[in-house]
Amino acid sequence: MRLSQFLDTNADIVRVSLCRVRGSSPREAGAEMFVTPNGLHGTIGGGQLEYMAIDQARKMLGSGRDFDRMDVPLGPEIGQCCGGRVELALQRMTQADRAQALAADAEGQAARPDVYVLGAGHIGRALARFFQFLPVRCILIDSRPEELALVDAKVETRLTPMAEAEIRAAPPGSAFIVLTHDHALDFLLTSEALDRRDAAYVGLIGSATKRMKFARFHQSHAAQSDCTRLICPIGDTSSPDKRPEVIAASVTAQVMSVLTTAQSEDVKLTI
Repeated sequence: MRLSQFLDTNADIVRVSLCRVRGSSPREAGAEMFVTPNGLHGTIGGGQLEYMAIDQARKMLGSGRDFDRMDVPLGPEIGQCCGGRVELALQRMTQADRAQALAADAEGQAARPDVYVLGAGHIGRALARFFQFLPVRCILIDSRPEELALVDAKVETRLTPMAEAEIRAAPPGSAFIVLTHDHALDFLLTSEALDRRDAAYVGLIGSATKRMKFARFHQSHAAQSDCTRLICPIGDTSSPDKRPEVIAASVTAQVMSVLTTAQSEDVKLTI
C-alpha cells in the first residue's frame, strides 16, 4: 500500500522517527514508520526495537498523548545484539504532518534511480519481477511486442526499435543492464551506455570472451569511453546455476549494491 492510501484510510496515526543513532542499528537516522491502532506502514528495522515502538505508539493513541520520546540501547536487555543506541520521536500526526509526509514521499519517489533492463526475454522479465519491489524505477525495453506481452511485473515497459535513444535520454545516475536477443545489438547498446559517462552501472550479459569481443568492437567504433566501468559477466559468476531467476537474483543484488553505495556517497557529500 502506498503511503498516500495509508494516510487517507486512517484517521489517527503516530509517526515514529529514528532521530538519532549511536553505534550500530538496524536502520539509519531518518527512517520512519506510521502506526495506527490496527495497522502499520514502513519500518525502523524490525525486531524488538520496532515491537517496543509500535506498542508505545499505540499506547499514545489510546491515551490521547501527542508526543513521546524513546531512548533505547540495542543490547541483550531487549533481546537485540546491534550494540548501538537509538532515540525515537513519536508524534501524533496533524494535517500539516500528513502533508509534509506526502511531500517527502513524493520527493523520495522522484529521486529513485532508473534501472533500464534492455531485453525482455526470460532473464529480463525475471529482473523486472525483482526490481518491482525495490526503491528504483524499472523500465523494461524491447523491440518485440510478443516478449513484452509476457511481462507480469508492475514495471514500465517500452516497445521501441531504437533502444539506444532511450539510453541517451535516461537521467544521470541510471543503471543499464543489457541482455537482448542479439549480440550486435548488445554491443551497440552497451557502447551507448558507457558513452554516457554518468551511468551508475553498465552491465552486459555474457562471458569473459564476450567482454573481450565487446572491447574490440567498442575501440573500433571510436568510442568516447573505455571499458573499465563495464560489468561483464554480470552477477555472481561463482554460481554454476544458469536458471533465469537465479541469474536475475544475483544481478539485482549487484545493481542495488552499486546504486545504494552511490546514494550513500551523495548523502555524505551534502552533509
